[in-house]
Amino acid sequence: MDPITVLIIGHGSRDTAANVEFEDLVAQYRRTRPQYALRHAYIELASPSIHSALSDACKESRHVVVVPLFLFAAGHVKNDIPLALQKARIQFPNIRFTATRALGVHPALASLAFERAASVAPVDAESAKTTAVIVVGRGASDPDANADFCKLARLIGEGRGFSWVLPSFIGLARPSFEDAAELIARARPQHLLIMPYFLFGGRLITKLQEQAAAFSQRYPWIKVTQAPHLGVHETLFKLLDERIAEALNGAAPLPCDNCQFRTPLPGLAENVGGLKALLWSLRHSYTHEQAVPHVHAHKPIKKHVLVCGNIDCAERGSISLIESLRRKILDAGQEQTIKITRTSCMGRCGEGPTVAVYPDGIWYRGVHEEDASELVGEHLLKDRIVGRLIDNIMH
Repeated sequence: MDPITVLIIGHGSRDTAANVEFEDLVAQYRRTRPQYALRHAYIELASPSIHSALSDACKESRHVVVVPLFLFAAGHVKNDIPLALQKARIQFPNIRFTATRALGVHPALASLAFERAASVAPVDAESAKTTAVIVVGRGASDPDANADFCKLARLIGEGRGFSWVLPSFIGLARPSFEDAAELIARARPQHLLIMPYFLFGGRLITKLQEQAAAFSQRYPWIKVTQAPHLGVHETLFKLLDERIAEALNGAAPLPCDNCQFRTPLPGLAENVGGLKALLWSLRHSYTHEQAVPHVHAHKPIKKHVLVCGNIDCAERGSISLIESLRRKILDAGQEQTIKITRTSCMGRCGEGPTVAVYPDGIWYRGVHEEDASELVGEHLLKDRIVGRLIDNIMH
């Protein structure tokens, strides 16, 4: 009988060291779990991609278990992985695919974060009284993921006796680390302990170190210590075992993998897939106008503009771009017919900010706030494509 293939999915990073750390975790896990054929893949920024890895896995096994090695379920876990699975199921109808949950809120992870902190700073009952803690997460455009992170931060500090324990984010969500640190400074702790709640190192850890150093210069009387990130640890191996066992027993599959727009449920098979879901949404906008009486009837929108608000594009100015687009649409009196929506990652990291205009199927890249007037005036109001910004035209 063919072994079960376990495909562990990482995010992927431009920082080679972060990818090496992820692959080291996979290698260590492989050595201690010989019952599985273990592979790895990335969502973006590194190879192999999830699509190619799924294809390769189908050559060696009749059952593939996909494991998102993500702390929380945000856009990649809720959208990218289910869509990749949907494509694989069509391509390989005789292969069984199972997806696990993300790591999620788990007391073992809270204990691991505290263990990492204790390795560099005294955390006994007496010192905790004068120590403030800031737990730093990646931040997401998904409110569930941000809420789960805040719950996890509370679990890390619960019963430890710290004077303050605050959650913060390095990007996309608030409070930012810098905002949280300024607030903590007003509480006058003797010691600030920074806990980066990241699986692996990379440029976000470097960014946090730079911000922590700048805080130390502003407040030299507060001792600042930054704990290591979670990294490779037996705790993660045990949690992977738990997630795989849940999925194999049918107890806790990846939630969005059984959404009606992902899996062919009885009577809803025609709704499966990201494109079908988009078309369903467009149909919904028309039925709003047709359904009478209807307390919030409205005309269908003419254009829907999606702007990536994920961390890479946000750092390149996509948030100010969104606000500028919205202001110009409002000034033109078209707010009821043209909608601007901030999205999670659109798969073009390093090339953004990325903008997609539907139903035209026009994708722009490298769009900045100063381009908003031309984008609105030419494309959104006059249907003239802004050629210099074109990334792709989808038909």
